[in-house]
Formats: sequence, C-alpha cells, structure tokens
Amino acid sequence: MRRALVIGGSLGGLLAAHLIRGAGWHPSVFEGNAEELTGRGVGLGTHPQLIAVLRRAGIAFDETMGVKVPKVVCLDRSGKITVEQPTARTMSAWSRLYRVLRDALPPQDYRLGKRLVRVEQDADGVTALFADGSLERGDLLVGADGVRSTVREQFLPQAQPIYAGYVAWRAVLDERQVPPDIHREIFELYTFCLPEGEQLLGYPVPGRDNDTAVGRRGYNIVWYRPTDSLALADICTDASGRCHSTGIPPPLIRNDAIARVKADANALLAPQIAEIFLRTDPFVQPIFDLESPALVFGRVALVGDAAFVARPHVGAGATKAAIDAAVLADCLRDTAGDLKGALGRFEHMQLPFGGDMVALSRQQGAYLSAQLQPQENREGAQRDVAALLHAHGTRSDQIGAIVAARGLDAYVSEFARSQRSPVGIKSGT
Repeated sequence: MRRALVIGGSLGGLLAAHLIRGAGWHPSVFEGNAEELTGRGVGLGTHPQLIAVLRRAGIAFDETMGVKVPKVVCLDRSGKITVEQPTARTMSAWSRLYRVLRDALPPQDYRLGKRLVRVEQDADGVTALFADGSLERGDLLVGADGVRSTVREQFLPQAQPIYAGYVAWRAVLDERQVPPDIHREIFELYTFCLPEGEQLLGYPVPGRDNDTAVGRRGYNIVWYRPTDSLALADICTDASGRCHSTGIPPPLIRNDAIARVKADANALLAPQIAEIFLRTDPFVQPIFDLESPALVFGRVALVGDAAFVARPHVGAGATKAAIDAAVLADCLRDTAGDLKGALGRFEHMQLPFGGDMVALSRQQGAYLSAQLQPQENREGAQRDVAALLHAHGTRSDQIGAIVAARGLDAYVSEFARSQRSPVGIKSGT
C-alpha cells in the first residue's frame, strides 16, 4: 500500500488522512506539538459541504456535533434588537471536530512531537526529516501544517501571511456562568454587536468535554477590532518583554492588555454581551490572509491553511480543508497510480477555489481593514447592517455557489446541495 506522510495533526491533516485512507493509501500523521492539541473552546461554523465530507470519512454528524441557532440578531449599545433575520446554522467547536476525527484514526498513525525540519524527495519517494533526528519515507507528503506552514516555507518562501489590520479577541463562557436573564434573551441566538469601526459576534457552541446538552454548552465571542502595527506589537508582547509577532500564546497575554479590552467592552458593547465577555479569560488572534501561487511541488501537496488562509468571517476554514482533502483523495484514487497526474489535477481544481474563498473573506472584512486608512480613503467601506446579517445567515449558500462554480459539486453529497438558508430580514422597532 502506498504511504502518505501528512504533516500537521489539526483538522486539515486529520481530514486529509481519513479521506486518503479511503482512497486506498496508508496515511501517517505527524504533529509538531508534543502534547495533544486543544482549541480552547473556539467556535467553528459548519456548512453542508463539511458535513458531507465528514460523512464520507465515516463520521456521523448528529445533534451532538453542534448547536443550532434559529435567528441572527443585532443589538445596539443599549441592548435592544435592531435587526433580526431567520437562519438555519449549526455552530460547533474546533475541539468537537478534532476529537471525533482524532479518535477515529488508528493511534499508531498519529505521532506527536514530530516537528518537521525539511523535506527531501527523489524519483522514488519523499522523506520528511524531523527535529528529533528521525526521518520518515513515503510516496506522497501532504502539507497540512497551517498558516505558518514549514512545508510551504520550504517550497514557497515568498508566500507569507498578510496582516489584515485588525485582530479578533476571542472568549468562551460556560453556559452555567451566563446570568439567567441574559441567557433567556440571547444565548440561543447568533448575535451581533457593531461598535463604530468594529464587529462582534456571539453564539452557542459545544461546551467543556464537547457537550451539547442544555446547561453544559458554551457561549463563544469573536470581537474584531482594528489594530495598527504598533498596538499589535504591544498586545503581543509578554510580561518579560518578548514580542510574539505572529500571535501571543493565551497564557502570556499581559494582565493590563486584558484589563484594557474588558474596559472597552464595558464602554462599547451591548450590556448583555459585555457582561458575558467580562466573565471570560479572553485571548487575541491577529487576522491574516494568504494565497499560495502553487500547491504541488513534485511529491508534495499543500492543503487547508497551509495553502490558503481566509479570514474567519467566512466561517469555512474547516470546510475548505475538507473539500481540499476530498478532491485530493479522489484525484489519487481516480488516476490509476499516476501520482503526477493526480497532483496536477488537484492543483488545477483547488488553486482557483482557494483564491475564491480568500477573496470572499477579504470582501467581508473590507470595512474593518479600512478603519486604519485615512478618512478620505474609506469611501465605499460603509456598513450595511441588514446586508451583513443576511450574509452571515446565508453563508452556506455563498460557499455552495463557489463550489458549484468551480465544478466541485461531485465531491459533496446530495445532502450538501439540498440545504438552503431561509431568507428575509426584519428590522426592530
């Protein structure tokens, strides 16, 4: 059986491993971290295409996988609903998908503490060399090692993540810690707060131990805030004075930085959302995007965030990784042992798809990026609240349209194509 070395053990790598296994290959996953990965409860949007690929991988997506939200609303500074719209989205969590994918992979095929140093290849195979001095040999190497991909850095050193000009402050609160009156008002909803120049969304997600039972879920907050390079450097500098330029580990965020953002929450946000945020331990994520000009380098292929990074507004990082994995697996299966032909076909299909996803995410984040521009350059970056809510409520339809336009429908099931979002916007009085 032909062997695939999958570099990166997060969602993209796990999805690739499961789908490649289904195509008749033996995948081995190598994760650089020495300890099990954790998503800190971070929320994750699901889409029909993701669910379809999970089912292809033998993962049943049932009511325990996420929390359904029936409505999207926007709260003003006083906490009043100003706009609302029906939706049909299921909100999950990174850790919920990671756990089910990780548990379904044979333990011997997932190796922790394997930090890639470089890749070597020849006519007969490809070799991964690791920091511990070990090496692994295979027929194919899949780079699924995320936004700071070591694989991509070796083959495309010029393709670097581009800072979008804003950060996301993220936080999750256990459902039992949400005050009862606030819980009744907003917990089950997909909720926006829109301070001038900023954007916050909150929604329920699986809680600790990935539980979706009522009373055991979590409430997830993502607060986008324009942040110039100097302010970003300050936020990402720990108490010892070290600057973590690509993103500071949550335990190292200084107390004064957290105190400032909580004070801003109290001053700017709807009181329901502010109260939840004040009870959390928030952490910060600088927002980047990235486009790779190529995905294949001999026996090496890039997938997921190693290939393209779309801003989180699209809520489809896992969905894109799933489609990448499905296309790669089918190309390997359908080309009768012609690896060069399989990878060429994969690149031909997924390069334009990845570009489309990045373009959509940039469009959705244009208002936020424009806030650091001079006032005269912000024309055309006005915010239409109703349109913003509508875009989020119908995100699966937008992604489905891109999938169809790029001829990728064959890689998702009838289930994915049959799902439609309800439409119609109602303004509050």
